[in-house]
Amino acid sequence: MKKGTFYTELAYVFGIIALAIGTALSERADFGMSMIVAPAYILHLKISESLPFFTFGMAEYCLQAVLLILLAVVIGRFKKMYLFSFVTAVIYGFTLDGIMWLVARIPETGIAGRVVFFIGGMLMCSLGVAFVFHTYIAPEAYELFVKEVALKYNKEMHIVKYIYDWSSCIIAIVLSFIFWGFWHFEGVKAGTLVCALLNGLIIGVMDRFLDSHFDFKDGLKFG
Repeated sequence: MKKGTFYTELAYVFGIIALAIGTALSERADFGMSMIVAPAYILHLKISESLPFFTFGMAEYCLQAVLLILLAVVIGRFKKMYLFSFVTAVIYGFTLDGIMWLVARIPETGIAGRVVFFIGGMLMCSLGVAFVFHTYIAPEAYELFVKEVALKYNKEMHIVKYIYDWSSCIIAIVLSFIFWGFWHFEGVKAGTLVCALLNGLIIGVMDRFLDSHFDFKDGLKFG
């Protein structure tokens, strides 16, 4: 079968949109966010109680800015790529807020609808990550942190990713306890564990699907 051409710059756009749709659907399902975005979601919920204008998207790029500063400390220097990563985080944040506004207007559909939202959110997030894998443009700070630390310390990327994901999960749990106590649990729920178990598998399937159907090429030429 002849493959089609897919430009990496378009993969960047599709990746951001798919991730935003997936995150918005997961939030609407309310079965728990992915471990990666759970800390930002909890910060959004808490801060927006006092500052209603503080959106989920704002929490995302604010937290990613802190993560990029931490990355520079860990690596020992600040790279220009980190600035481009922050730009990606801001673009994603505004896209997320816009899509959440749209998803919030879908009529209530009960538990069945929430399950559909959850499954759709998980699939879209996985598709978004698969697209991001096929672009040279700086990814969000989450992915960049894992890649840079793995290269710096010569560690297997999947091991660093595993440690990062579960560290993020623990941080989210601690924040939830600090903000609301043991009687009110937010962000990390049963759906979070389901995502943790299945995301890697689904991303792999979608990544192979894209590779089997498309040749990814850079549309913009530099130098």
